[in-house]
Amino acid sequence: MDVHPFEDGRMMHLAGLEWPGETGLAGHSDGDAAAHAACDALLSAAGIGDLGAHFGTSRPEWAGASGVALLSETARLVAEAGFVIGNVAVYVIGNRPKIGPRRAEAIAVLSASLSGASVSLSATTTDGLGLTGRGEGVAAMATALVLPA
Repeated sequence: MDVHPFEDGRMMHLAGLEWPGETGLAGHSDGDAAAHAACDALLSAAGIGDLGAHFGTSRPEWAGASGVALLSETARLVAEAGFVIGNVAVYVIGNRPKIGPRRAEAIAVLSASLSGASVSLSATTTDGLGLTGRGEGVAAMATALVLPA
């Protein structure tokens, strides 16, 4: 799970893509909640920590990093721990941006950052409920399957 509030003056990065014309997401890196949730799911499935442990604010070398860079490094860490990635399912929760028109493009980018692993991407709104429904930010959840190498 990952959540980021909108922040004026930042480029929107979500699901490995830039979204011109959208307000960006706050964060230590690029704020890509979808990529971050996928990282957390993979790290947890491999039993090697979480996003904060590997890429948190105590790690200045990751400041401003792209979600794709974090996913690529996560894939390396998962492999180093003796696992292969089976698949990753990512769920984006928010009113905007609209994922549907760029779903295939996002899946291709996320999969490429994971060395071709299978990725699915879904999106939903919360019908006006909560921080995402009020248009305050974007949340994402992900699940991942890793297998012994």
